[in-house]
Amino acid sequence: MDFTSHYLSPVGGIALASDGDALVGIWFDGQKYFGEGLSNDYKTCDDLPVFIETRRWLDTYFSGREPNFIPKLIMRGSDFRKRVWEVLLNIPYGQTITYGEIARTLGVRSAQAIGGAVGHNPISLIIPCHRVIGAEGKLTGYAGGIDKKTWLLKMEGILATS
Repeated sequence: MDFTSHYLSPVGGIALASDGDALVGIWFDGQKYFGEGLSNDYKTCDDLPVFIETRRWLDTYFSGREPNFIPKLIMRGSDFRKRVWEVLLNIPYGQTITYGEIARTLGVRSAQAIGGAVGHNPISLIIPCHRVIGAEGKLTGYAGGIDKKTWLLKMEGILATS
């Protein structure tokens, strides 16, 4: 059984999901692939320790500071996707990487395949898929919406604020 909770961020509502012990999902409300990997058998439970820790992580992050911890995570996905998500976990706060750089790191020929794995990241923000950009610094797709990606990158000081 999975459990869900909700968090209100400066850029909208965020759904949290857990297996009862570890975090398995964070999705912006209405995000593409929302709830992917979540079991059909779930209930709302706001006071799970992992949700309390995740809300603390989100509070720190949305205050404009880099959290110095990561809640316990379980990545649900194929081995290939998990390899890509592990690379994402290592993108430092305030920095970006391109799809092509990830492909080269993993020895994969297709940046498109990397893009598919990045887009299906079920633990957005903590696994920072918003820090992945296209060639030549282009802001390309984000399952949560390009407006949220832009906001997050500005908050981290990656993009200049207007």
